[in-house]
Amino acid sequence: MTTQEIAARYYELAGQNKWNEIQEALHDENIVSREPEDGVPAGIETITRGKAAVKAKSDTHRAMIETMHSRHISEPLVAGNFFTTVLKRDVTYKGRPREISEEIAVIEVKNGKIISETFFY
Repeated sequence: MTTQEIAARYYELAGQNKWNEIQEALHDENIVSREPEDGVPAGIETITRGKAAVKAKSDTHRAMIETMHSRHISEPLVAGNFFTTVLKRDVTYKGRPREISEEIAVIEVKNGKIISETFFY
């Protein structure tokens, strides 16, 4: 798949909240996921390596959600081997007040698979 095709599939699945399918179908076995230092106090690792570890991190994050009030993903912008999208969520995490979460994802594709994802929030 081309970067454009990966981006389109990512957008389609993310819009349906099918994150497990994104990980299974689109992630490379050796994917690297990067989070900002802001996540460290909440127990989020800044760098996660490997498909299984990235999936576990995502599963842990989703388990912390009490209520997803709404979510939105922007259409991806593609440049070379990269695409980016904006993720917005109105969410209540367990034991925390309701909040609006916004982040930018920059995703790198190589040989038809996502090899890295970097989140800025």
